[in-house]
Amino acid sequence: QVQLVESGGGLVQTGGSLRLSCAASGRTFSVSHMAWFRQAPGKEREFVARIFWSTARTSYADSVKGRFTISRDNNENTVYLQMNGLRPEDTAVYYCNLVVSGSYTSYWGQGTQVTVSS
Repeated sequence: QVQLVESGGGLVQTGGSLRLSCAASGRTFSVSHMAWFRQAPGKEREFVARIFWSTARTSYADSVKGRFTISRDNNENTVYLQMNGLRPEDTAVYYCNLVVSGSYTSYWGQGTQVTVSS
C-alpha cells in the first residue's frame, strides 16, 4: 500500500502564493507519474498538473498555466505544487495523485484545502 500525505494548504489573498507538498511512502514501488487535482464545492474533480517521474516532463491545465509549477524530489518521493498569482476561482480541495509504473495503480491523498479570498 502507498500512503500520500499532503501539506501546505491554507488561506491566502488574491495574488498570493502557496506551496503544496505531497510525500509518498509505503511499500516499495516505482512511480510512473504524480499529479495534482482539485475539487471546488459543487464541482467535479479536475486535473491541475502532472509530472512524469523519469523524465520530469510536465503538463498543466490551461487555467493554471504560467501561474502554477509542479516539481518533484526523486529521492524523497515528494511532489510539490508552487501556486502563484492565486485567484478566488482557485479555491478548492487539492488532491495529490500517484500512479505506479507497470500496474498503473492509482493512489490519492486525503486532500488539502486552499482558499483564496478576494
